[in-house]
Amino acid sequence: MLRVISAEYVDGYRIRVGFDTGETGIVDLADVLWGPMFEPLKDVQVFRRFSISPQLHTICWDNGADLAPESLHDKMASHEHSAEAPATHR
Repeated sequence: MLRVISAEYVDGYRIRVGFDTGETGIVDLADVLWGPMFEPLKDVQVFRRFSISPQLHTICWDNGADLAPESLHDKMASHEHSAEAPATHR
């Protein structure tokens, strides 16, 4: 089971997340902040107040919102790959 072992606010809706696999990267969560659980997190001051749940092994917020570690890992991987993709010129 994948576990989040560290999390640090970066800016906007981005968090630097560390996993028990030794991988660390930045996850941009701007596109997941919709629906009743996540709408309150659009307030950056609320978004910044996350913690790591010792039961769920992922980041969570006081209102009960959380994201699966696998989802965070996938977003981190897709962000890194898009950052590495070469620019195309037309």
